Amino acid sequence: MSQFFYVHEVNPQPRLINQAVSILRNGGVIVYPTDSGYALGCMIGDKNAMTRIGRIRQLGDNHEYTLMCRDLSELSTYARVDNQAFRVLKNNTPGPYTFIFKATKDVPRRLQNEKKRTIGIRVPNNVIALALLEALEEPLMSTSLILPGNDFTESDPEQIRDELEHQVDAILSGGYLGEKPTTVIDMSDDSMTILREGSGDVTPFL
Repeated sequence: MSQFFYVHEVNPQPRLINQAVSILRNGGVIVYPTDSGYALGCMIGDKNAMTRIGRIRQLGDNHEYTLMCRDLSELSTYARVDNQAFRVLKNNTPGPYTFIFKATKDVPRRLQNEKKRTIGIRVPNNVIALALLEALEEPLMSTSLILPGNDFTESDPEQIRDELEHQVDAILSGGYLGEKPTTVIDMSDDSMTILREGSGDVTPFL
């Protein structure tokens, strides 16, 4: 049975954020709010937790996992980003975008796209998500909470509890959110390719 935290959407309670961080560090899988619906998260180095997330979402080997970052300071550790790409990110983060880059050697192979050796990078514009990342002091391995058979991000925390309370360790309720997942931009080569048009405006990338 998962824990269910009602987290304040403007002033997240440090006690609840720290409890969620403790659950993550002890091998847990959590559901938490972002600016594009709810997401699943676990520690980058936790293989078992990642396997559980893959099972919940029924993901294949070529899924683009995302590293949820509090800001762009961690970018060069995990992704190969040139100056032009960095400027694009700086102008469009935080926000509902996932950017795909070639991964560095610091990214575990199991998190990378098996064929392209890429990783998703994201800086969310959500107070609860940012408070969680600040307390964690490192990126969170993450993927949008899109249940098998759906093409939308789960948005209702009470319904998420009904569906997943026996499959995750904690659910951070941040209210009812939108159902559109992030817009995904592939910047892993010399061009920018829109892989998925979601809640982020694609105009800057056309």
